[in-house]
Amino acid sequence: MHKSGDVILGGIFEINFFTTSSEHFTSEPKDPICYGFDLIGFRQAQTMAFAVDEINRNSKLLPNILLGYSLYDSCVKLGISFRAALSMTSGRGEPFQLNESCYGNPPVLGIVGDTSSTRTIAVSSIVSLYRLPMVSYYATCSCLSDRKRFPSFFRTIPSDAFQVRAMLQILRRFNWTWFGLLVIDEDYGRHAARLFQSDLALSAGSCLAYLEVLPQGNDMAEIQRIVGIMKKSTSRVVIVFAHPSNMLDLMEEVVKQNVTGLQWMASEAWIEDKVLRTPSYMPFLAGTLGIAIRRGEIPGLRDFLLRIRPDNDTLSSQDHNLVRISPNLLCLVKQFWEHVFQCKFVIPVMEFEGQTLERLCTGSESLRNIETEFLDLSNLRPEYNVYKAVYALAHALHDIMQCVPGSGPFQGQSCASLQGLEPWQILYYLQKVNFTTDFGDQVSFDENGDALPIYDVLNWRWPRDGRAEVKNVGDVKEMASKIVHLILDEDKIFWNFEPKKPPKSVCSESCPPGTRMARKKGEPVCCFDCIPCSEGEISNETDSTECTSCPGNFWSNLQRNHCVPKNNFNEAKFITFSTLVFCAVWIAFIPAYINSPGKYADAVEVRAMLQILRRFNWTWVGLLISDDDYGRHAARSFQADLAKSGGGCLAYLEVLPLVKDVAELQRIASIMKKSTSRVVIVFAHQSNMINLMEEALWALPSAGERYQGSGNSY
Repeated sequence: MHKSGDVILGGIFEINFFTTSSEHFTSEPKDPICYGFDLIGFRQAQTMAFAVDEINRNSKLLPNILLGYSLYDSCVKLGISFRAALSMTSGRGEPFQLNESCYGNPPVLGIVGDTSSTRTIAVSSIVSLYRLPMVSYYATCSCLSDRKRFPSFFRTIPSDAFQVRAMLQILRRFNWTWFGLLVIDEDYGRHAARLFQSDLALSAGSCLAYLEVLPQGNDMAEIQRIVGIMKKSTSRVVIVFAHPSNMLDLMEEVVKQNVTGLQWMASEAWIEDKVLRTPSYMPFLAGTLGIAIRRGEIPGLRDFLLRIRPDNDTLSSQDHNLVRISPNLLCLVKQFWEHVFQCKFVIPVMEFEGQTLERLCTGSESLRNIETEFLDLSNLRPEYNVYKAVYALAHALHDIMQCVPGSGPFQGQSCASLQGLEPWQILYYLQKVNFTTDFGDQVSFDENGDALPIYDVLNWRWPRDGRAEVKNVGDVKEMASKIVHLILDEDKIFWNFEPKKPPKSVCSESCPPGTRMARKKGEPVCCFDCIPCSEGEISNETDSTECTSCPGNFWSNLQRNHCVPKNNFNEAKFITFSTLVFCAVWIAFIPAYINSPGKYADAVEVRAMLQILRRFNWTWVGLLISDDDYGRHAARSFQADLAKSGGGCLAYLEVLPLVKDVAELQRIASIMKKSTSRVVIVFAHQSNMINLMEEALWALPSAGERYQGSGNSY
């Protein structure tokens, strides 16, 4: 599709999905045949044609200079995109009438395109050799920001580097620190994965539960394996950098394995795809949050599109400038017409009971009388980027024409001339472009050719009684200081969970004050255990990585979250332990013989305790003793008398170590906590009890499970 002009801009668009070609090489290869019409790709190409037409009618922008275009269909094939770029850069493209007296090859001075990152990498590497500016409206790979490899590349869509930072901001907003990542097996996905991993390494507290590469093609065994990992993972959030075709294969298996309860996050490549918003997928995908290309408005585009008709006369008279009606263009327009009106310009060969299955196209059908996605301009996103790309090149050309001889930027302070304009001269001015669209968005490029980064945040809603909806719930942009600014209207977000709130996705719960985090061996950094601080140490913050020692005259309190003076320590411990925590009744015996513990003393104390147990019908008790003659004699007497009485049983009998053994005391405290006995009897000394309390207080029972204790005099 070509249009004459003083300056020609090239364009590469996806207008057909598939190709057929001969690769036998027994004769001269024929041009590949493209088929599978892409309505939206055709609309993007028409948007470029509209932008050029609008600029030509603007008396303030490029006055007295006529822009033309030369648009190519990539057919979603690298080879065909490559061929189009070579045609535009080498001058071997299809010749056409430039004006009434000139017939030849178009002097292309800038290219708008391509869509795919992989194709754009290949094409840009070639056009950069000619220093021909290329402005992509859809290629997001961060690798394209490399000025050494791609010195003439620009784009009006943000880099994936920003998209990753934007997603991390959303993850932080909802405290999602444990998530899975799925990427497509191509440049787009691989670079996104590397960016995620590098950014996560710089920001502590979040990590990947899994990272899997979605296969190209129909490898169902691999997809089954990946979905199995998703199903087993404790992560409730999954991020996907993929194309809609990859998502369709994935979702078939997600439905088959019934993997529910996931919060999906979508990249810009599939967040707006309608094919996935079906009744079979929405029970799983409802609530999806995703990053989307900035929406824009293009006044006048609808009227321009309505002028498209499948006949030569109408196509060539859309404006006062010559639009060359090539057979390829006419074929594309007829493909568009057949797609929209579901008819054929040729007589269908298939018949059923004497009637054709498809009606004939007359060419007189009216676009105004049909509902079609082609004319739904309420959600212009890639088209808006195409529009900005054309205007960026036009503003660069305009600035060239404003140059004053003697004060120009080139050798000898010279200016560029329209007649001898070189692509590298446009590059100089394109780098400095800065303008604002009618929609209010600023367009400029940084030193890497990246546009000012801004995205919309979209949410998939699924009212049970209606159709799936996509709602804008915020935006995210990067300020000049490289700080990512996220605005979210959380009240508008649809959550596919009960209650209607964000899910929790963490590997380990936060560690409270009084504990420290201890990373689990062989697992990511956000998977950890919470270890209580040792005595004499404290932590007073959530998720502390270490406990700090108290000063010399201080000791840790019971909760290990602040230090207290040592002279108050034992008294506070005893009061808390005996009255506030265990609500224990410590019974003291003070006969004259208490200072000489022995067989007689132990027997008297044991019988007295048994009387108290019978009084309150306590038949299920625990017994703790010191590891000396006093404790051992008491244990034997207690067991013997208990057996004779026949009215009670021991839940447990444990020996308290004479020297502080933290591990053993923790074990005993754990037994006390787990036991169903609510009464504990202790034959021990004061030093044994202090050590016991140190650890027992960490294994306190819940309210309503308080211990009733009895014991001897210390």
